[in-house]
Amino acid sequence: MTSTIQTQEPRARRARPDAVAMPGLRHSRRWIFGTMLFSAVCSLIAAFVLSIDALELAADPGADLACNINAVLNCGAVGISPQASLFGFPNAFLGMITEPVVITIAVAALAGIRFPRWFMFTAQVIYFLGLVFAYWLFAQSMFTIGALCPWCLVITVGTTLVFMTLLHYNILEGNLYLPDAAQERALSLVRSDADLFLTVGWLLLLASSIVLKYGSAIIG
Repeated sequence: MTSTIQTQEPRARRARPDAVAMPGLRHSRRWIFGTMLFSAVCSLIAAFVLSIDALELAADPGADLACNINAVLNCGAVGISPQASLFGFPNAFLGMITEPVVITIAVAALAGIRFPRWFMFTAQVIYFLGLVFAYWLFAQSMFTIGALCPWCLVITVGTTLVFMTLLHYNILEGNLYLPDAAQERALSLVRSDADLFLTVGWLLLLASSIVLKYGSAIIG
């Protein structure tokens, strides 16, 4: 009877291995949350600059912004578009609100704080919505506005990296409430660095799509 009880490990414990104990630097809290912190700080800086630019454009829609590099890389063209103020205020203000939250989570985790499962799952869902919004704005810039904002691209890349590092951690910790079979498959993918290759490949695909669409006009 005793041996039977001891071998039946609770599901919550089996589904939540300690990420710190996983072999490899990429599976350590230092790497995961360090990457998240760096990405969120870069996105916050970009959001701050875009917020200043938005105020400048509100005062003078024809203002010559520092990131108006050419006809393609042009913050002003993107900043005066309706998509730049989808909710009635500059989208950059959302970054000023959300990125400090991500930075706080990353710093706390680096300090050793372990957040509850429900909290990390909720963070993943909310950041997924942010990721969808970032890529909607990217698509609007690419195919509707016809111009790209360099600072917006920083936010797009930063949002992608935060989402993927958060996903990496939540899979290792079993925070996504996946069925046992799905959790094991997800763990095997993460352990094989498939998520890393997917992230790098995706970002290269985005860069290639920009080059294919705009060509030499990017540097013209």
